[in-house]
Amino acid sequence: MPIRAITLDLDDTLWPVLPALEQADRAVDDYLRAHWPEVARAWPIPAMRELRAQVAAERPDLAHDFTTQRRLTQQQAFAACGIADAPLDTLWEIYFAARNTVEPWPDSLPALERLAARWPLASLTNGNADLARTGVQAHFAHHVASRDVGAAKPDPRIFLAAVAQFGVAPDEVLHAGDDPELDVIGARRAGLRVAWINRQGEVWPATLGEAPELSFNDLAELADWLELHAMA
Repeated sequence: MPIRAITLDLDDTLWPVLPALEQADRAVDDYLRAHWPEVARAWPIPAMRELRAQVAAERPDLAHDFTTQRRLTQQQAFAACGIADAPLDTLWEIYFAARNTVEPWPDSLPALERLAARWPLASLTNGNADLARTGVQAHFAHHVASRDVGAAKPDPRIFLAAVAQFGVAPDEVLHAGDDPELDVIGARRAGLRVAWINRQGEVWPATLGEAPELSFNDLAELADWLELHAMA
């Protein structure tokens, strides 16, 4: 069966996400220190992260929606300081801009160019990565996010939502991502073909069953394999 389309995870597949998340937290904290010092003193970065984890635990219905989780966290932090009208839109814009200031791995952009030249691509993410702000929008025909679908990886629904954008069968779509459970197992359960992007050279977790047939060190290797083996 030829591969007719490709879905790609974003965070930790195209770029390392932790530096972006850390700089986003710092940007928000800097704003609070400058404009809302009482909130900054009460909620330094570690405390704000703990509060967000608490919100996530209390609202499992928002497991697919990191944006709303974060806004609720900030709202609660301000409320705890006696401030009912938190500047949520401003805080979100500060966070969102910094969170999407990413540095793709050296192989990512050249590989995207090669892939997009031969197959339609869709990004598939649970997070808040934005195609335009990260500078990769031109390579993608579609963007599928858990917040919009109402289901997060590894739920098959988000994968099938991406497949529907292409108008092909699930087994004609290849999903590539870094996370063994969210990407590999999720795509496999949805009936997609799958490639594990294993940048850290990790051993496949035995608890997740059979290792994926396709495993690559980076996106350049994926592009090499597809150009040799996948009929478009």
